[in-house]
Amino acid sequence: MTEKTEAAAAAGAGKQPRSVRVVLLALMIAMMLAMLDNMIIGTAMPTIVGELGGLEHLSWVVTAYTLATAASTPLWGKLGDMYGRKGSFMTSIVIFLIGSALSGMAQDMGQLIGFRAIQGLGAGGLMVGVMAIIGDLIPPRERGKYQGMIAGVMALSMIGGPLVGGTITDNWGWRWSFYINIPLGVIALIAISAVLHLPKKRSKARIDYPGAALLTIGITAIVLVTTWGGTEYAWTSARIMELIGIGVAALVGFVFWQTKAAEPIMPLHIFRSRNFTLMSIIGFIVGFVMFGATLFLPLYQQAVQGASATNSGLLLLPMLGAMLVTSMVAGRVTTNTGRYKIFPVAGGALMTVGLFLLSTMDTDTTRFTSGLYMAVVGLGMGCLMQITMLVAQNSVEMKDMGVASSSTTLFRTLGSSFGVAIMGALFNHRVQDVMAERATGAGAKATEQSATLTADALNALPAAVRDAYQHAVSSGTHGAFLLGSAVAVLALVAAVFVKEVPLKGAGPKAADGPADGDSPASAKAPVTEAV
Repeated sequence: MTEKTEAAAAAGAGKQPRSVRVVLLALMIAMMLAMLDNMIIGTAMPTIVGELGGLEHLSWVVTAYTLATAASTPLWGKLGDMYGRKGSFMTSIVIFLIGSALSGMAQDMGQLIGFRAIQGLGAGGLMVGVMAIIGDLIPPRERGKYQGMIAGVMALSMIGGPLVGGTITDNWGWRWSFYINIPLGVIALIAISAVLHLPKKRSKARIDYPGAALLTIGITAIVLVTTWGGTEYAWTSARIMELIGIGVAALVGFVFWQTKAAEPIMPLHIFRSRNFTLMSIIGFIVGFVMFGATLFLPLYQQAVQGASATNSGLLLLPMLGAMLVTSMVAGRVTTNTGRYKIFPVAGGALMTVGLFLLSTMDTDTTRFTSGLYMAVVGLGMGCLMQITMLVAQNSVEMKDMGVASSSTTLFRTLGSSFGVAIMGALFNHRVQDVMAERATGAGAKATEQSATLTADALNALPAAVRDAYQHAVSSGTHGAFLLGSAVAVLALVAAVFVKEVPLKGAGPKAADGPADGDSPASAKAPVTEAV
């Protein structure tokens, strides 16, 4: 039996051939590389600063990576559509590994920031490549359970990242926080090179360089505004206003240019699909909420509930565990029934309720109660995480699979930037206000510059100041999560308007065709010819 016949027969039986499973394992390793990196590096940063110095440039170690990832994401998606998914994905892995090796060899903070940008350029293609290749290999009807597995990898990475980072830094040194990527990446490269054989593409059209430049400038300006606003510069400062102006002008120019370009980076016709547009909105909100929650929940538990910062990943276990389980269940149910609208609706509702419950936490809330609230949020995010990608891919033609995947990923990334910035600004404002009301003199000065005192530093404060600070953090998280709950309502509203276009695939209950104008070629595509 030929490989093509084996793939088709296995698809008809509701399972995938061994070669597809090997590729999926490699894809999950690549996804883990992208997700683990920032989690591991966050734990290693104090040691890195202690050796390399450059404390004043510390934030750029993360910002350079984030900027490069966000700016390159749309370009990687388009390159895959034009020249083939396999080559572009393997190239992104190689660039990521080169950046990892160079980062591990950095001799000063400037070098580390530059090498992190190289790493980020590769990372931009990792997540896009994973999602787009799954879109090529697996029919939409079967895709849910595999994307649920990817969501599980993401959750496990967020839980285990800080623990792995701490262990590596303590036993091997901080440079191995970067070197650890190399053997994993090589394994992924070998597996993909050996068993992934997607149809080769060769587009005669030129890459849309003006569109890529305009989008990169716009994204860079947005990320810098959300990163610097309220921290490096006041929100009303000239620098922030300039960046806002540049960002708006670049994005308006980008939209105009996409109507003229022969091969646009982000073809605007994909937004004619109502489902795709709604999934982009929901993805933005999921990013807004998820990264805001992962930032403020450990802070609340450390400052108010006295938890140790060492196990910061475990503090999120109720939320991330619930997200993992729900993602897997949602994927399985979608595969077995071909129905999916219930998940974004339920996810939007659970996320809204869970965030509102988190906003009610105060200085007397127990860890068990806060864990239950986190689990509700996790259930909501689990219903949304990969269903958004599945529906977005099902709403476009196969030739646009890459740009659909990259656009959805980009919106989630931008949502996380806005979430951290806006929720962070509200949090800091409330902390400073409450500290000004409750603490005076030296106590207020000791905390006014930091909303993230360590447990040791907190215990060293006078009892009255410590009590004031705990109330301040509680008030800050109240405001941040209440805002998150209000934003999550938009995800629920968007989900209500999703049209349940039947997913075509190998399942026996697959519908005969898509409906209501959201007619994707991907819904009609069989499993890829050779795997």
